[in-house]
Amino acid sequence: MGYSPNIKEIKVVSHRRRRRNSAPRSALALSSQLSKVSSDLLIFCVMSGVGENQLISIVPDELKFLFELEKQSYCDLKVANKTEDYVAFKVKTTSPKKYFVRPNTGVIQPWDSCIIRVTLQAQREYPPDMQCKDKFLLQSTIVPPHTDVDDLPQDTFTKDSGKTLTECKLKVSYISPSTTQRSSESGATNGDGNGSETISTIQRLKEERDAAVKQTQQLQHELEMAKRRRNQSNSGLSLKLAALVGLIGLIIGFILKLTLASPT
Repeated sequence: MGYSPNIKEIKVVSHRRRRRNSAPRSALALSSQLSKVSSDLLIFCVMSGVGENQLISIVPDELKFLFELEKQSYCDLKVANKTEDYVAFKVKTTSPKKYFVRPNTGVIQPWDSCIIRVTLQAQREYPPDMQCKDKFLLQSTIVPPHTDVDDLPQDTFTKDSGKTLTECKLKVSYISPSTTQRSSESGATNGDGNGSETISTIQRLKEERDAAVKQTQQLQHELEMAKRRRNQSNSGLSLKLAALVGLIGLIIGFILKLTLASPT
């Protein structure tokens, strides 16, 4: 009985020390595990392309077209290289017959940029509720320095090639001329000074659209002329070949005639 108070006191003191020492250790271990998991998650997002596109920047992030029947419209995209490497890009769309993209493939030098013009072909009817479900996909990847567009391998933009391929999706929206006209009229009636600027902006867009239409028509005309020249060259070659064969036949016939007509 005389030793029980000392033994009890020793147990309580050792138990309290263990609890005080174990608590901060568990907290430190938990915080280190959380920091490790967050860093691993960040690295995974960057490597898989889930986060922001680190190779290029695209402005604007949505394609908007002034939609009018039987008229073409276009939208320009500015693609900038944000790295010290050469970056190749490729533009894909869910409706390739409706849009004309130039250039659809290219290589951007380090810290440089380029303009991609997307032209909406003339449409014969309005979409339901002026809603567009078309989408664009812009793929980009790092290529060796001084790489030309014609030197890009066929598997440059395939995900199974082992390269780091980043993708950016762009939505498409249509703007009706009546909407822009109403907005310009409302700005003019409110007297806020923005009505004239809106009207001039619309006029400038129409002029640029007309210029784009003329340029597209000129390119199509040049393409047709090149096809005609190629066909003419092929037809001219076939005519020359036929004339040569006929001449050879005449010479052989003349020689045979002389041979048969000579005395034995």
